[in-house]
Amino acid sequence: MRKTARWLLAAAAGFGWSGIAVAETPVRGGTLNFAVVAEPPNYDCHSNTTFGHTHPIAPHYSTLLKFHGKTYPDVTGDLAETWAAAPDGMSYTFKLHKGIKFHDGSPLTSADVKASYERIIRPPEGIVSARRSYYSDFGDIETPDEQTVIFKMKTPVAGVLQLLASPFNCIYSAAKLKENPRYPEREIMGSGAFTFVEHVRGASWAGKRFDQYFKPGLPYLDGYKAFFVKSPTVLTGLLGGQFDAEFRFRSPGERDQLVAKLGDKVWVKEQPLTSALIIIFNTKRPPFDNLKVRQALSLAVDRWGGGAALGKISAIRYVGGVARPGYEMALPEDELVKIPGFGKDAAAARAEATKLLKEAGVDKLSFKLLNRSATDPYTTAGVYLLDQWRRIGVTAQHEQYETAPYQAALTGGNFDVAIEFISDYTDDPTLQFTKMLSKRVSPVGYSDHQDDKVDNLYKAQQRAIDPVERKRIVNELDRHVLTMSYAVPFLWFQRITVQPTRLKGWYAMPSHYLGQDLSDVWLEPK
Repeated sequence: MRKTARWLLAAAAGFGWSGIAVAETPVRGGTLNFAVVAEPPNYDCHSNTTFGHTHPIAPHYSTLLKFHGKTYPDVTGDLAETWAAAPDGMSYTFKLHKGIKFHDGSPLTSADVKASYERIIRPPEGIVSARRSYYSDFGDIETPDEQTVIFKMKTPVAGVLQLLASPFNCIYSAAKLKENPRYPEREIMGSGAFTFVEHVRGASWAGKRFDQYFKPGLPYLDGYKAFFVKSPTVLTGLLGGQFDAEFRFRSPGERDQLVAKLGDKVWVKEQPLTSALIIIFNTKRPPFDNLKVRQALSLAVDRWGGGAALGKISAIRYVGGVARPGYEMALPEDELVKIPGFGKDAAAARAEATKLLKEAGVDKLSFKLLNRSATDPYTTAGVYLLDQWRRIGVTAQHEQYETAPYQAALTGGNFDVAIEFISDYTDDPTLQFTKMLSKRVSPVGYSDHQDDKVDNLYKAQQRAIDPVERKRIVNELDRHVLTMSYAVPFLWFQRITVQPTRLKGWYAMPSHYLGQDLSDVWLEPK
């Protein structure tokens, strides 16, 4: 490896920046070509939870607030020019930029922000709002004039600005929503930096510069094209120069190949990701309604050995509960290891698992494991889990699907056990625990349990303004969720970002959902 490449790697990993830290003048023009290893099941920001949606579609939309790439986790304005919170935390007032237009030329006003957030907070019948549970304590939304939006709260809520900065909170046209509340599922019409050009199913997605974008001088790019590819294709595309970027993450082996072959033509940043793979049990299907069976299947998995081994070859690495390892509200390791499935003595855990299955009368258990078709880390994780369960006499059939049928099976409850994910845009228990909730509270509570304690503790932490009290509640919720094993974390991700140095104005944050509006991105000429 050349000396310059070694310096880039050390600087990126050690100082938490992405790209060369030299003041440069942005260059206008060019088309950004990037790879995406999943395809959106539909176009609706409010219902989706996958990077396969965000990466190609986010550039078409604006949000009220967003996270600042250089100073994450700071929140900055997007549509909002200024904002202020009431001293009692019971209201938040936002002033919008003037002159904002949708791609059809119609003005974007406070009415559009209100209609979009009403759809998120109180979705009409037939509309899926994946993050509805985040906003259960949000009350009325007032619009005293075209530039002002006021969110009223039912009670003070922790992290309001972070909740409003979700990259999935796309602002839609109120007029079009009135005509058809489902139009965002199949139609793109936003106010972002790029207008929609085409979606070639199974192949690509394209956007071009919106000349009436409300931020002067932006975007720099003429347009972008996202290519839907299988994971191994990303490496060859980056090496060959067909792709200018890939915004999810690379495996350790791919990182090494890219740095070895491209040297100082790439930069690298490594950091824990706000994402984990989880194992979901369908509690509506026997025997997964039995706590002993769920605990046995969790106990059989050697997470600590798996993290050490799989972290060398894939994107999954860290052992943790529902709150990300290292996060200030995460369960301490000395508490985590006391919970079934998270101890470090794999042999003892498997002996206990075998005993529990026998007590439950299913010592010859077999089932189907639902999984996504993405190689890293889904296939890798699935193969590992099948081997772990085989060691206690359990047979699982590995069934992998593309995003759309996979998502349909989850939402329809058509699965036995599934590999799923905790993955949201920032560290916050209100975000991280949504897939552990009951379906009556969260539409993504795929295990479909009816545990009031989970829902009540979730609500309590959301309303706990004091950080010490909130941490206590979150830890209690974490212990209860892991013990009941409706859905349990397998391993948390590591984000290894490797990008060509000609990609400018983009920053690798601890979430692969953030920084995808591409409004500030530009390309250094080849």
